[in-house]
Amino acid sequence: MNAPQALALLRSREVGLQPQRASVRDWANVLATFPLFASVKKRQLRKLVREATFAEFAPGEPVLAGGRSDESLYIILGGAAKADERPAPRVLRAGDYFGELALIDGAPRSTAIIATQELHVMKLPRQAIVGLAAQHAAISVTMFKNLSRQLRRLEAQAAS
Repeated sequence: MNAPQALALLRSREVGLQPQRASVRDWANVLATFPLFASVKKRQLRKLVREATFAEFAPGEPVLAGGRSDESLYIILGGAAKADERPAPRVLRAGDYFGELALIDGAPRSTAIIATQELHVMKLPRQAIVGLAAQHAAISVTMFKNLSRQLRRLEAQAAS
């Protein structure tokens, strides 16, 4: 499955809204199109997907509350959400992920996440992601680059 086919899978009403209809292979192919998992072999992605859970949220529904413990990484499969950061919220869309800070340090969530559209996520447990990142340094580097961009954005907003 190539990237356009994976995106079609995400947008499909039949599969996108009913993840149980997609196979482990289908979801591994979808993850392979995301930059975070670009260096990971499909076999390892299939193993990761087997440990995943899926969730759906209505617009306005909280996905995560700040201050709560949850060490999972959330991958947005479809829809949109906002990270209720100060001074300005961050918009999250398909292909984005959140939860990496709690994944790294195990501390409670620092930010609330609210669905802004019908939202579909894949929730990956900490142990599975940490194990995969230990084998693929590119995953950690990608997360650190993303965190650095977020920190610089927040610093710039605070300075203005």
